[in-house]
Amino acid sequence: MAPAPARWRVYLLRCVDGSLYAGATSDLPRRLKAHAAGRGARYTRSRLPVALAYQEPARDRSAALRREAALKRLSRTAKLELVAASPRSPGPGTRRGPRPKPVGNRRLAHTEPVDTHKGRPRIMRTR
Repeated sequence: MAPAPARWRVYLLRCVDGSLYAGATSDLPRRLKAHAAGRGARYTRSRLPVALAYQEPARDRSAALRREAALKRLSRTAKLELVAASPRSPGPGTRRGPRPKPVGNRRLAHTEPVDTHKGRPRIMRTR
């Protein structure tokens, strides 16, 4: 009998600000949709849109969480090397489409006083 395919995946997302986010899941398409909708993780919520940069299978949940922790301990350079070595990676300096648009009203922070409430900008009243 052949071994069952790995359900668990470990992944790296590239955020709009260029940072990398590591995660583990048993349903990668569902998790990617959650990240894209702003319901994935607090870190990626303010750095949308995100794109899948790297993924690898894991034997089980325990192995996936250990590998995720190991990825988070890697330096940024090591993570970028891992992404560049993956078969789906387009290579450094290559973009996969149009530049993502900024999320939210970025000009607001420069023109009016802004307070943050639960991670969202909120206009403060000035008298």
